Amino acid sequence: MIRIILFLVLIALAAAGVAWVADQTGDVVLSTGGWRIVTTLPVLALAIGIAMVAAVILWSILHGLWRMPARIRRGRRERRHARGRHAITQGLLAIGHGDSSAARAHAETARRHAGSDPLTLLLNAQSAQLDGDRAGAQAAFRAMAEREDTRLLGLRGLFIEARRSDDAVAAVMIAEEALRVSPSSSWASQAVLGFRCAKSDWTGALSILDNNQTSGLIDKATYRRQRGVLLTARALELETVDRDLSRESVMEAIKLAPTLIPAAVLVAKYESEAHQVRRAMKIVETAWLSQPHPDLADAYAHVKLGDSARQRLVRVETLAAKTPGHIEGALALARAAIDAAEFAKAREALTPFIAAPTQRVALLMAEIERTEHGDSGRARAWTLRAVRALHDPAWTADGYVSDRWRPVSPVTGRLDAFQWQTPVAALPSDKGLAIESSPFEEAMLASKRIELPKEAPPAPPAKPVELAAEKPALVAPAKPVEAAPPAAQDNTPTSAADSVELAPAALPSSASAPPAPQPAPAESSPTVVAPLFRARQDIPKTPPAPIPAVIPIVRAPDDPGIEEDGARDEFSEQIGPPKAQAGGWRGFLSRWGG
Repeated sequence: MIRIILFLVLIALAAAGVAWVADQTGDVVLSTGGWRIVTTLPVLALAIGIAMVAAVILWSILHGLWRMPARIRRGRRERRHARGRHAITQGLLAIGHGDSSAARAHAETARRHAGSDPLTLLLNAQSAQLDGDRAGAQAAFRAMAEREDTRLLGLRGLFIEARRSDDAVAAVMIAEEALRVSPSSSWASQAVLGFRCAKSDWTGALSILDNNQTSGLIDKATYRRQRGVLLTARALELETVDRDLSRESVMEAIKLAPTLIPAAVLVAKYESEAHQVRRAMKIVETAWLSQPHPDLADAYAHVKLGDSARQRLVRVETLAAKTPGHIEGALALARAAIDAAEFAKAREALTPFIAAPTQRVALLMAEIERTEHGDSGRARAWTLRAVRALHDPAWTADGYVSDRWRPVSPVTGRLDAFQWQTPVAALPSDKGLAIESSPFEEAMLASKRIELPKEAPPAPPAKPVELAAEKPALVAPAKPVEAAPPAAQDNTPTSAADSVELAPAALPSSASAPPAPQPAPAESSPTVVAPLFRARQDIPKTPPAPIPAVIPIVRAPDDPGIEEDGARDEFSEQIGPPKAQAGGWRGFLSRWGG
């Protein structure tokens, strides 16, 4: 509105001026040399206006002609720049959908029209990476690293190329240079932090972590947790070198990360040595409620030095009651009960997990059978079940399974990556593992069923007759077991846990012989399917095809079995015919089948 009023005022003033000039009378005389011009004032004013307009037009033409070369050069430059930007755009799009030939062509066009553009260098580097030209990519990134505006981007590219070439030294040097240029660079900070941890330079790693927290790369909660992890790693390394610094570090770590399992275990050890039992128990209980772990249970059981096994059992019962139903509590309780010879409590603790046992559950059950009753057969059966049982949790990070806790992942260098969990590759599957057995195990399992080799011909059906009187019954079940026809024999592998014990009443008088030796547990064994012993033996009138004297057994390489004939003879005396007819269990099978 103000502009309109001002415009109208100016028009009014101009009109008033023109009217005043037109109203003036008289003549204007210009005389110079031999020239004399006489005119009126309005005509003079009009002449002056026309002259001014002509001068302006002439100046504009001359100025335009003077600047025309520069305008032409600028126009050509802008057109080249536009072509270069278009080539960069199309090249990046080609890289996005993996067209290496188009990306290379657009990169060449961009280099020709916009060679100084930072995006041109980036396009050249990425097109070289897409083609697998590492030398070209490194040259492009090196050119970017020499420019101030693309220095950090060039260092990042050189770092990636160094990692692809497995040049760890160059990668770390580049990351340190990038961290010096830009302390807030997250990738450089993570790379240098991982390198410091790999070299066990915990002081340097802590300084980088402090820099990350100052730069705002991590929040306060993450900073406290990661600092606790680094302090714990330093404390574990210095445990046998500098116990004072180790104790100081782990005490700070447990304040920053109360649920960190390695820190809680080490603090409990130091507090126990200082006779601070209540404090140590409280620290372990806090970590246990967050994540039950066998190391915590062991530290809790031995928190008071010199306690008896029964006192440790009572303490572990208290800890397990804080997480009812958890398998780690049951395993800790069973371990303490076995040490205290309380086998009933150990069995009761493991009962809920026997149906689908883990490896530790199966091994504890084997130890119970061996320690409580001296039953090597049942102990061996549980040991074999442990081979194909569910895996227990382990320290896992990025698919890497470790036997101990580590502060960083060896795969990605990520800090605080290890978690106590069941490895993905160890999850249960529908197909079990094939189990093989030694001859000793086959004889122990023969009281129920035995699996003959596939190549052995099945016995043809024949009319049964009564067993000769001179052959004593080996097992006396309550009900005679009829022989299954060959077509109905079950060849499905079964676990060793399906075996049954020999009836004590059925053993001959020689059962008082010394017990058979207990072989080392085998990792695998064949299972069994055909009836062998029964109270009434059906003997066909027509002799069947003879069974080989020695049944071929596929045994694991590390399964020693029973190699001495004396051991076999002792075993045959316990479950085989009387001594007058016994010649080893293989001879017994030969006479029985032939």
